[in-house]
Amino acid sequence: MRILVIGGGGREHALVWKLSQSPEVEEIYCIPGNPGIAALAHCVDMDITDNAALARFAREQNIGLTVVGPEIPLVNGICDTFARLGLAVFGPSQAAAQIEGSKTFAKDLMQKYGIPSARYATFTSAEEAKAYIREQGAPIVVKADGLAAGKGVVVALSVDEAVAAVDTMMTERIFGDAGTVLVIEEFMEGEEASLLAFTDGYTVVPMVAAQDHKRIFDNDEGPNTGGMGTYAPAPVVTEALKQQIVREVLQPAVEAMRKEGCLYKGCLYAGLMITAEGPKVVEFNARFGDPETQVVLPLLKTDLLTVLLACVNGTLADTAIEWAEEAAVCVVLAAGGYPGWYQKGHVISGLEHAEQQGALVFHAGTATDKGSVVTAGGRVLGVTAVSGSIAAAVDKVYGAIPEIQFSEMHYRRDIAHRALRR
Repeated sequence: MRILVIGGGGREHALVWKLSQSPEVEEIYCIPGNPGIAALAHCVDMDITDNAALARFAREQNIGLTVVGPEIPLVNGICDTFARLGLAVFGPSQAAAQIEGSKTFAKDLMQKYGIPSARYATFTSAEEAKAYIREQGAPIVVKADGLAAGKGVVVALSVDEAVAAVDTMMTERIFGDAGTVLVIEEFMEGEEASLLAFTDGYTVVPMVAAQDHKRIFDNDEGPNTGGMGTYAPAPVVTEALKQQIVREVLQPAVEAMRKEGCLYKGCLYAGLMITAEGPKVVEFNARFGDPETQVVLPLLKTDLLTVLLACVNGTLADTAIEWAEEAAVCVVLAAGGYPGWYQKGHVISGLEHAEQQGALVFHAGTATDKGSVVTAGGRVLGVTAVSGSIAAAVDKVYGAIPEIQFSEMHYRRDIAHRALRR
């Protein structure tokens, strides 16, 4: 079978890498791809928001399955276009992708169907939002309603910080139209975890629980990013807790979407806070997480293509999915200045040496220039190691990272610190 993967980041590199191991995969195309993906697939430079052109390409290349990585094409309705033309595609419809595309939609859905989450209020007026914040006090969470590349959330420890976040998002429009509506939530105490699941709209199969590290600096300090590293399995999510999350969060969410006329097929990502009262939803994403995919897929023993096709064809209940009894740790190597302004075009060296140390190197924000691989994004590379325990995987990944070098390279040195403390 010929496969098309949409996207060009670390998540898509991990998807291509895993799909390339399937004996059923004949050829892989990736739009737009990146230099790391180019070693495994044909990269084609096209606009990932042009649904008609993408569908035309899939038809012309006789693509058997298209796998959509990022949220923007999903919210843009790529799966609807493909489905109308009879093209197999892994991912939710435009209506179902609202669970990520609009935080208001997701919060209203959770409230209606009794899915545990933080108390919230929604605002279209900056002055009303600020008045609510002053009335509620801090800490408090301010979220842009729409897509903001994982950065549209401020956990404000003071009223002044929360008010400033309202100005930044709603008045200055730092996230564009995503900040037209704001969701303001109560602050939840606990430990965060991510549980991704495969679903065909009826059956829900959880993956290995992971824990992302959103803050830019060690000790979870500094501003939020798209994710500076992750590890799996996350010990905070015990097997009993995992089943509780499926029972109280993931299965009800999929059933709620179906009742709302939005059959949800694909990967459903639940970002969770494990509170004293139990697991509560921080956010839903309508796709594989980034960088969670870079630690979850290396632990998947079952052929990924088999699982994705079962989701598309509605046969997930009949598909056995196995996971390795190992651990994986991913550390993101970022550009200096990220998540603020950063330079591009720095030459990257030592990639093959890191791989010789047993690491998997997933390209997130890279390009080629005059034969060299160079930096082209804020999150440049995701370096992943798999071993028998989290501690061993941590040692392995941090042993490989010094092999890689580029100007102003920055990374956290404490990924998996909570697991190691346990």
